[in-house]
Amino acid sequence: MSTFPGSPRLMKGAIVGIDLFNPLSSVVVFQYNPDTMTRTLQAQVAGSENSGRSEALRLKGAPVETISLDVEIDATDQLEQADSDAVSMGIYPQLSALEMLIYPKSSLVIANTVLLALGTIEVIPPMAPLTLFIWGPKRALPVKLTDFSITEEAYDTGLNPIRAKVSLGLRVLSYNDLSLTHPGYALFLAHQVVKETMAVISSVGNLAGSAPVAAAARGSSGG
Repeated sequence: MSTFPGSPRLMKGAIVGIDLFNPLSSVVVFQYNPDTMTRTLQAQVAGSENSGRSEALRLKGAPVETISLDVEIDATDQLEQADSDAVSMGIYPQLSALEMLIYPKSSLVIANTVLLALGTIEVIPPMAPLTLFIWGPKRALPVKLTDFSITEEAYDTGLNPIRAKVSLGLRVLSYNDLSLTHPGYALFLAHQVVKETMAVISSVGNLAGSAPVAAAARGSSGG
């Protein structure tokens, strides 16, 4: 089906795991953007119930933000076009790219196993890749996956999944969670600066829009 030439190009959301040793291992561009996304922000106040009045309005950092969304993956179009990857593997590669965001690298697991066999007392757990949730140019956030549920809905003759819904729970990592030298620190700070700019634009627009209403109300009360 042809697309109307004047229609705007739709940007796709994505989740990207940045791994310097394997940069293409976890790049997932959403095939279909989710229709809805739930965001929950929990304020981080400095004071407690026993704190004095001077502490009541203090904030100790950015709010804790969690994001939940459902991502649909479907190989129907690719199968109709006889795409070789879809025919031989279905959507298994796309699911694997998402799952690798919460798997330690097998090479590190093997290395730690060797160290333990050699008598190393303490082995440092592997680090997860820097994971970014990208939702348009104004939102590129460092996150970690907290919930991950896959519902496989259809299979091909080789039992490869060809349609699935992935429910994701993300926790945004702010400068409260990351060190100053971590790239996610600056990324989240830039995100907050953009949000502050958006808030100023909204406030200016609200004031401009309410001025005639306020003037009319003053005039009617004076009459």
